[in-house]
Amino acid sequence: MTTILSFIVVIGILILIHELGHFLVARWTGVGVERFSIGFGPVLLRWRGKETEYCLSAIPMGGYVKMLGEESPMEGGSGTIGYDPRKAFALKPLWARFLIVFAGPGMNFVLAAAIFALVLGTLGRPVWPAVVGRTTADSPAARAALTTGDTIVAVDGRPVRYWEDVQRAIAGSEGRPLELRVRTDGAERTVTLTPRLTTRPDPIFREPKQAWDVGLEPNLVPQISSVQPGSPAERGGLQAGDVVTAVAGERVYAPEDLVEAIRARPGEELTITVERDGTPMTLSVVPDAVPEKGPDGQEREVGRIQAGIATKAVRFEAYDPLAAAWYGTSRMVDMTVLTVRGLWKLATLQIDSSNIGGPVQIATEAGRQAKDGMAALAVFTAVISVNLAVLNLLPVPMLDGGHLFFFVCEALLGRPVSLRTREVAQQVGFVLLVLLMGYALYNDLARLDAFKFIR
Repeated sequence: MTTILSFIVVIGILILIHELGHFLVARWTGVGVERFSIGFGPVLLRWRGKETEYCLSAIPMGGYVKMLGEESPMEGGSGTIGYDPRKAFALKPLWARFLIVFAGPGMNFVLAAAIFALVLGTLGRPVWPAVVGRTTADSPAARAALTTGDTIVAVDGRPVRYWEDVQRAIAGSEGRPLELRVRTDGAERTVTLTPRLTTRPDPIFREPKQAWDVGLEPNLVPQISSVQPGSPAERGGLQAGDVVTAVAGERVYAPEDLVEAIRARPGEELTITVERDGTPMTLSVVPDAVPEKGPDGQEREVGRIQAGIATKAVRFEAYDPLAAAWYGTSRMVDMTVLTVRGLWKLATLQIDSSNIGGPVQIATEAGRQAKDGMAALAVFTAVISVNLAVLNLLPVPMLDGGHLFFFVCEALLGRPVSLRTREVAQQVGFVLLVLLMGYALYNDLARLDAFKFIR
């Protein structure tokens, strides 16, 4: 029940905001709106305003805003006869039509930024003390004899509160020597470290990324945030909320340690020591062997256990309203870039197509996030909102991006694309979307092992 209700809430909010964008800009530009519908198919509830009919329909997988003077393949009509030409969508200037169509995904971007800002301004962002977890061998930090448990008090004379302050100072150094004030067992000393430019794999796509580094790692506690049904993690006994303290008998200081240990042992038994409700226990997990292309283009096998790995938050620190708005927008932009990169890697087969998910996966994850609290569900909604916006902007007929593409063609040609061309494109786009949705649903069911009875 939690999963179903969470899914309805998330999808309902996203559809409402998306269609509201189209609706509000249509009204602002003087376009008449015949119907504003949340959902498709048979109408469950309806309310008629002065000009617009508002509907709640049976299939909650989208919605639509039907405007005066607009071809509406979804409704099976050919436009409205007898309307005021001044309110016709098709007779509005190109800029107005472009804004109306773009407003849907645009509002999803705004929603995501607003949710991120609200969470950062109320609950706050997770922060960790400026305590050293470990140092990299033969690094500036190791040569300065910094060790586990050292607390960084100041950098270049500026007091340090959290580890993020240390990271910010190192990233902005551009290789300039930094003076660190360090406390060890109550005694303070000053060391000078010169950051070096190093290359590390991106934590999500494993792409090489350059960054300034001094060889310091924070003491971040890895935690299992979610476990996929039927996954190696579930078979090994891991549960959401487990705090990981060691892997293969070695202490871990960050989620990256756990990820790398798993990736390095495809198909091999791996011992993971966790704390569950304060009780330590050791579990054995055998990661699946999954093919993956490396930065050099060569394919190799890596281990995966199909579990979410996060960092256990020590405490949360809220931003002031202006900072929350700024960082909320920044998070939205970062998530947009991440989504675009992910889609490109799927299209170029750099990521396996089994990663494509549909409504069942969204519902399952929404249920998991709801169990972690409203803040987690809100952030999940923001992430899905960005995904929805990016997907809708793809130049595929039947999507907002397809209409925008036709508008760009109209601007270049000096005339609208022919009706016949648009109709054919809509039909092709519809088939592509149905195939994609069908494949996403297949992946969803495969993750749940729904086909075990026919094997």
